[in-house]
Amino acid sequence: MDFVALAKPRLNFLVVASAMAGYAMAGMEGLGATRLLGTLAGTGLVAGGASALNQLLERDTDALMRRTRMRPLPDHRVQPREALVFGWALAAIGLLILAGTANLLAASVALATLLIYIGVYTPMKRLTSLATVVGAVPGALPPIIGWAAARDALSIEAWTLFGIVFLWQLPHFLAIAWMFRDDYTRAGFAMLPVLEPDGRSTARQALVYAAALVPVSLAPTLFRLTGALYFSGALILGVAFLWLTFRFARTRSMQDARRLFFGSIIYLPLVWILMIVDRL
Repeated sequence: MDFVALAKPRLNFLVVASAMAGYAMAGMEGLGATRLLGTLAGTGLVAGGASALNQLLERDTDALMRRTRMRPLPDHRVQPREALVFGWALAAIGLLILAGTANLLAASVALATLLIYIGVYTPMKRLTSLATVVGAVPGALPPIIGWAAARDALSIEAWTLFGIVFLWQLPHFLAIAWMFRDDYTRAGFAMLPVLEPDGRSTARQALVYAAALVPVSLAPTLFRLTGALYFSGALILGVAFLWLTFRFARTRSMQDARRLFFGSIIYLPLVWILMIVDRL
């Protein structure tokens, strides 16, 4: 179970769901179950490997934070060498599955996701609050993996899906950063709520990104990927998400940060469901 915890399968569920959404929106008709299942399995394994390697690199700081100190590495239930082998093995198998069942483009995007996450985002967290923005890039690439697997090409429609996930992540992550700012302070992470404890910049940035998400989330209809059902549903969801962000920006309370966090978890799966249903 400790190795399962390293892979974070529950948290990576959204990663796999996002890859599936990208695959579906690219047009999965006639592509066969093997390619779809290979895309989902490969994406999930690469995400699991990235999670394990991230925990390996952050094992010392995880030991300083209440919410992470009982993870397998800081609690010494898994040794660093074991986590290293496990993480790279998962990632390598996932990349081979993507290359073999889909195409090299999908595998290349997945590799870029892995390298940016562990090679750029993870070390940046100790240096600058811009790490949150950089971290949103690999987090937004799974629908691109799915699209590439289905089409073996990328287009503006694919990058629209990227934009939705990218903008969604920032209020989501900023809410987490605000909720656990004491932990991040102890660990020495340069998160925005740590650098500016009054929370005004955190709230303002969350609001700006949530506002930008509303029109970007409607773009799939403008590109004729979706119809009126998705447009109406995405508009309602976007306004609701913006309202939660506005409440957090106004009060900066722990309660409204939690509401924004849980609202963000609900928002993205509903957007994908609406998108796929409207595509059928």
